Amino acid sequence: MKTGIWLDKRNAFIVKIEQEVENLIVVKSEVNDFKVWGGSGTRFKGGPQDVVQDSKYMKKEKHQLKNYFNSIVDQIEETDELLIIGPAEVPQYFHKHIEISNKDLFDKIVAFKKEDSMTENQIKAYVRDFFINEMKI
Repeated sequence: MKTGIWLDKRNAFIVKIEQEVENLIVVKSEVNDFKVWGGSGTRFKGGPQDVVQDSKYMKKEKHQLKNYFNSIVDQIEETDELLIIGPAEVPQYFHKHIEISNKDLFDKIVAFKKEDSMTENQIKAYVRDFFINEMKI
C-alpha cells in the first residue's frame, strides 16, 4: 500500500492507494488556535504588569499536536511507502515526530514535499501522480 498525507494544523488528508484503488481519510485535529492577549497593566508608567505565559500555551499546543500526529500514525502504520506534503511547518513537525516515535514508519518515507493549500481532489491527484511517476523511474 502507498500512502500520501497532506496536513496542516487543522486537518490531515490521507490518501491510501492499494491495487490502484484510492481511499481518502480525513483526520481532524483538536489543536486550538491560541490567541495570546497581552497582560494587564496600570495607567501609570512603570507600574506593575501581568505577564502573559506564552510557555503555557506552547506546551498545550505541543501536547495537542502530539495527539494529532499519533491519530494520523494509527491510520498509516500498514503502509509500504509514505509521501508527506503540506504547507508551513506542521509537516516538518510530523516528520520529526515519526523519526522519534516510529522508526519503522520513518524508514518508509519516500518523499517530503512543501505544498500550499489544495482541494481534496488535488491532493488525491498529486499523490496518485507522484506514485505513478515514481514507478516509471
